[in-house]
Formats: sequence, C-alpha cells, structure tokens
Amino acid sequence: MLDSYTRVLARPGALAFSAAGLLGRMPISMTGLGIVLLVSMRTGSYGLAGALSAAFVVAEATMALWHGRWVDRWGQSRVLPVAITVFAAALGLLMVSVEQDWAAWTGYAFAAAAGASLPQVGACVRTRWSHVLTRPSEVQTAYALEAVLDEVVFIFGPVLVTLLATSWHPAAGLGVALVLGLAGTWALSLQRATEPPPRPAGTPRGDAPMPWPVVVPLAAVCLSLGALFGAAEVATVAFADVEGAPWAAGPLLAVWALGSLVAGLVTGAVRWQRGPAVRLRIGATAMAVAMVPLMLVDSLGLMALALLVGGLAIAPTMIAAMTMVEERVPPGRLTEGIAVLHTGLVAGVAPGAWLAGVLADNHGPAAAYAVALAGGVAGAAIAVVTSALARPRPVQQPAVP
Repeated sequence: MLDSYTRVLARPGALAFSAAGLLGRMPISMTGLGIVLLVSMRTGSYGLAGALSAAFVVAEATMALWHGRWVDRWGQSRVLPVAITVFAAALGLLMVSVEQDWAAWTGYAFAAAAGASLPQVGACVRTRWSHVLTRPSEVQTAYALEAVLDEVVFIFGPVLVTLLATSWHPAAGLGVALVLGLAGTWALSLQRATEPPPRPAGTPRGDAPMPWPVVVPLAAVCLSLGALFGAAEVATVAFADVEGAPWAAGPLLAVWALGSLVAGLVTGAVRWQRGPAVRLRIGATAMAVAMVPLMLVDSLGLMALALLVGGLAIAPTMIAAMTMVEERVPPGRLTEGIAVLHTGLVAGVAPGAWLAGVLADNHGPAAAYAVALAGGVAGAAIAVVTSALARPRPVQQPAVP
C-alpha cells in the first residue's frame, strides 16, 4: 500500500517541501487553543479568551482567499515569507499584551492581525504537488498524503500546545507554534525548484476565469462540514463531561482524527474507479450518517468506537473535494481555489460550535450532536448538486523545455 506514497515522495524535492509544509501548518491547530489557554490562565476570563480566539479565526477565514490569490499572482517565495513574518510579529505582540495586561483592544487587534496574516501553507503545498506531478492518480495520492498530515497536525498540535501551556508556561504553546510556523514556512518558500510559477494579472493564465459555479458549491459543502466538525467537537466535550470524565474529551477527538488518518492513507493507495464527484457525494453522506450513533451511545467505550468509525469518512471526503478543485480550476488560480474551500471550512466551525454549545447547555450532548447531523445532511445535499456540475478542465501537456 505504501508504494504509491513512495513513488510520489521520490520526486525531486517532494519530501522536502511536504515536510516543510507539515511544520508550517502546525499553527493552524495550535494558535486558537493556545490563545484560549494563555488568556484564560492569565486573566481568569474564558469569555475574553474565546472572543480573542474568535477574532483570530474570523480574520483567518476572511483573508484566506486573498492569500491564495496573492500567492498565485506573485509566487510563494514572495508572499509566504512576508505573511509568516507578519503573523509571527502579531502573535508575539499578542502574547506580550496579555502578559503585560495591556488594554483589551490591543489583544483584539493583534489576534485579528495574526489571523489575517496566517499563510495558506496547506494550499501552497497542494499546489506544488499539482505542479510537479502529471498523472491524476499520483496527484490524488499526494492529496491523500497531505490529508493524512493534516490529521497529524490536528492530533498532535492541540496536545502539544496544552502540554506546554499547562506544564511549562502559559505562553509556551503559542511560542512553539510561532517558531514552527516560521521555520516551516520559510523552509517551504526557499525551495524554488518545486515552486509553481506565478501567474501575474494581465497574462492569459493569470486572468483565467475561476469556475465559480463549481468552486462556490464546493465551498458550501466545506461550510456545512465545518459546522459538523465544530458541533461534534463541542458535543464530544459535553459528552465526556456528562460521563464524569472530562479528561476523555481529548482522547475521544484524537480517536476521531485517527479514523480519518487511516482512511486517508487507504484513499491515497487505492486506484479508484469512480471519480471525485461521486466520492464526495458518498463521503459527505457517510459523514452525516456517522453522526446518528453519536446521539444514541451512553458509554465512553462505545463513543470511542463510534467516533473511530465515523472518522473514516472525513479524509476521503476532503480529498475528493480538493481533487475536484485541482481538476476544474485553472493552474494559475489553483492556490486561490483551494483557499476558498479552506475559508468555507473554517467559517463553518464557529457557528456549528456555538449552536452545539447552546444546545448542550440546555438539552445535553445528544442535542449538540444533532447540530453536527444537520451540518452533515446539508453538506451531503449540496454535494449531490455539486457532483453534477462542470467537467474537469482539459489536461494541459507540460511545455517542452
């Protein structure tokens, strides 16, 4: 099964840029939680902690599309170093403002600046894979690899930031996130040999139209699934608390991510007979169905099993969505297209988590999981429409040097 991954990683420079991308996107899973831990431990206010974290997330989602557009037009080696340096400076100032008890508005300003400047490293890495690989099956394998690495980020990032903040220093987790983001993103931007060429505005490739009739529904699918993720996370925390084992929330969510990781590995190794549109429809439906048992189980063991099985649908669904973007979006706007999906995913997490939290407080975790189910049903319904849209763009033959 690993032969497929060995072949794509054997491409010159592939292992280096994928590894750099792994480090570069660690802040995605560490920063929001790190802000909550730092602010709550220093001020005692979970309300302020949540508000600052929300300012970071909203700013990130708002600017993700623009980051993708700038990278496509000006190149990764120009945009990424600037973006990650601004992110590091803003995050560092946020930590200082909390530690020194500066006025609250400074915290909001620095949190928003950090979110707005966080570079779209995952989208950049996927664009590199599409640039260095020519066979669709190899691109799918590479996207599966990145989906697996995404799960690694979301399994270990929260654990690492929590461990550092609680056992060393409240700001230590954010500090490590800052360093990893700087190191990984700079390492990626310096690898010029595998960098896709920029497509400036005013050139045929730079001005190629974005297939919005395809991209927008895909972003809507991601928005719905983001709501599912946010609601399921909050519901799982509430479930563990009701069961008298709040410590179990982290392991339960890690099991959920583990299921996705395993499925992602398999997805990249299999030569699929059905196209990504069909897999998106099936995967989104499976994610919705997987939420039903979570509303019914009443023990930690059964919940762990249900989450493990439910996680198997996550990575294949997201891989199918990314593959559809790669097939349909012009190469000169691919990073922007992937960033649109990321924006949808991030934008869905906050409302899903908020509504699930309200229902968990008033009606218990089963009602909170119903929000996740609703998000999954909406995502599946949109995926049915999306799968009937535009055909893949014609494959462009590489230029002869």
